[in-house]
Amino acid sequence: MTPSTTVRPSGLPDQPETGTLARRRPRHHARGFWIVAALFAVTMAFAGAPAPLYVLYQEREGFGPLAVTLVFAAYAVGVAAALFLAGHLSDRFGRLRLIAPAVLLNVLAGLVFVTSTDLGPLLVARVLSGLGIGLLTATATAHLTELLAAGRAAAGRPPSRHAETISTAANLGGIGAGPLVAGILADIAPAPLHTPYLVFLFALVLGLLLVAFVPETVEAVDEPWHYRPQRVTVPAESRGRYAGALVAAFVSFAMFGLFTSLAPSFLAHDLHVTSHGVAGAVTFTVFGAAGLAQIVTGRRGVRTQHVLGVSLLTAGLVLIVGAMLAAVFPLLVIGGVVTGAGAGTLFKSGVGTVVSVAAGGSRAEALAGLFLAAYAGMSLPVVLLGILLRTVPAGTAVLAFGVLMLVLLAAASVLLGTGRRGAQTA
Repeated sequence: MTPSTTVRPSGLPDQPETGTLARRRPRHHARGFWIVAALFAVTMAFAGAPAPLYVLYQEREGFGPLAVTLVFAAYAVGVAAALFLAGHLSDRFGRLRLIAPAVLLNVLAGLVFVTSTDLGPLLVARVLSGLGIGLLTATATAHLTELLAAGRAAAGRPPSRHAETISTAANLGGIGAGPLVAGILADIAPAPLHTPYLVFLFALVLGLLLVAFVPETVEAVDEPWHYRPQRVTVPAESRGRYAGALVAAFVSFAMFGLFTSLAPSFLAHDLHVTSHGVAGAVTFTVFGAAGLAQIVTGRRGVRTQHVLGVSLLTAGLVLIVGAMLAAVFPLLVIGGVVTGAGAGTLFKSGVGTVVSVAAGGSRAEALAGLFLAAYAGMSLPVVLLGILLRTVPAGTAVLAFGVLMLVLLAAASVLLGTGRRGAQTA
């Protein structure tokens, strides 16, 4: 065994605090909560910022659709690798010890973006950004939950689910706002392939400096520890439902991947919408609809969320495929909103399913498996679509993509239904 340091969530002090310290503790946690939320949102925004700029890279470097999808897929590979190898390490070493390196990886990615527009460096930058996001997502979500709980407890206030809402807004809202900000800057500012990254770099570095004012929410104890990657364990009778949740997450993020990779190029080349701000706004509406749908359906049951998510996503897919085949811009926007709402609701139902079927001791790792499936969905189908666009007519490629997504949606529903009946029988 290798001696190491393990961290555990810190609770309230053993002795009641009075006076100035008691008054400061809730304020410190409240301040830390909003700093982490803002840094989470800015980092996610940076990760989404390249989406409307891919058209400029294509014009400058002569990239085709496949190169764009590979650059985008590199990000998903980085996220998946970080989730698998290090997504659980903040439980051992503390939230801040992972948040700072996660943001630094995105700072490094930004520096690569501003120094080169060649394909190789772009791939490196996207992998670095993905690694940082993989480290940050679960860590920041846990940190926000703990900061809010500790602050409210110290202030004598009841628990709240406010952290869940804020983390959802920071995650999906951030990655949706990134393309919007980058697209607007690319339209109005000089050096469109540099200015957006410089703006985000400033915000990231400022956030890193403010992290010094954030309380840690875990306490260290010395005990032996062996490193291991994430493991996924679910009860045998629940594996069907778990597999259904993974497929649902795969499809949900495949739609997000479509709008953050190939959709801006489609707008420019097929619909002749050349404004990068408009391209960013379309992506923003998709993620905004997803985040809003998660909040609106948050009190619904998992089964209701799944049915609603599948229905909306099916309708959205039909609209998107129709818009791409007929080259109708308003139809694409409407399809994006409906698809975003469906994808957000469906993914939330997947999270609820995993939480309900996984044992408490393995719940975090089961959720990590869900996120791994989600980011595989964000990359693999889009890469497949990019390959198809090189070999078959665009209409055929888009239709094949839509049919594949519908088949996977049906498979997810079958697995969830079979798994539920099996669990009832057991």
